[in-house]
Amino acid sequence: MKNQPFTKRLSYSLQGVRTAWRLEASFRFQSLMALGVVALLIALRPAAIWWALLLMNCGLVLAAELINTALEHALDHLHPEIHPAIKVSKDCAAGAVLIFSLSAVGTFLAFLWSIFVRTSGRG
Repeated sequence: MKNQPFTKRLSYSLQGVRTAWRLEASFRFQSLMALGVVALLIALRPAAIWWALLLMNCGLVLAAELINTALEHALDHLHPEIHPAIKVSKDCAAGAVLIFSLSAVGTFLAFLWSIFVRTSGRG
């Protein structure tokens, strides 16, 4: 599998995204939220720093969800029975998605606050 052409490696990556989209409601929801953020950025045309911060947060949440999905599927395949160590691994991966998501929400709220302050003339 090593040293395959870029297009082949890219196809594997896109297949992973398609699989997560098909199998994971959380990934679909987070993807739609990211598209909403992009639409809002296009509509409001904020400073470039807000584009960078919000898009980076969206990317981190989606990447964390992909890693969480990969881990869950691998662990479920390798050890289908309930096991305390596997529960810890899966819970920690889900916790990582939660932390990234909370960070993204905080960044989005800061963005909205900056827009509100800018348009209200305060601050």
